[in-house]
Amino acid sequence: MLGVAAWPGLILTSLQWVTMSEEADKLCDPEAAFRDVFRGHPAGIALITATVDGEPVGLTASSVSSLSLDPLSISFSLMKRDGSAGQLLRADSMLVHFLTDSQAEVAASFSKSRNDRPAGEKFYPDQGWTTAETGEPLLPGSRAVLRVVPLDVAQAGQATLIAAEVTDVLTTSDEPALLFQGHKFFSIAGLEPLA
Repeated sequence: MLGVAAWPGLILTSLQWVTMSEEADKLCDPEAAFRDVFRGHPAGIALITATVDGEPVGLTASSVSSLSLDPLSISFSLMKRDGSAGQLLRADSMLVHFLTDSQAEVAASFSKSRNDRPAGEKFYPDQGWTTAETGEPLLPGSRAVLRVVPLDVAQAGQATLIAAEVTDVLTTSDEPALLFQGHKFFSIAGLEPLA
């Protein structure tokens, strides 16, 4: 990603820079190379929930990032504008749950596309869901839960980047974080610092 941002028209393939020209298209598929880069890049996993039209909605996101301290805000992206993502785009407020390694099954149930079921049917009673005072679905036991309200959005193709102001930090825990890499969930527990 840095190479693309720093040197427009270049991509990194097999550890060498190649111009994104007709010759480069013969060497690699830029979209496939882009997907491979992020498939190999580990990220923390969050579960974003809201209540929209009286129904609970939620999805997992690995794109949550701190944005600003003034105002206190985060950003995240939604890859589509329909289904659960489309419903979240209409929400007045959301809860962003930073998941623990013990919540991998919950993350898996929200990360799969469930087009054959209403969004609210992803909320299984045995997962321990409650309702926050502000009305959003709340998953107790998360490492942290931020209540956010949308500030602004930017479109990039079918994706939407959302900037959201943090209005509350509901819970915090020292439980090990849940990571996502290569379509699999991992625990951060047991990892050793290298620097």
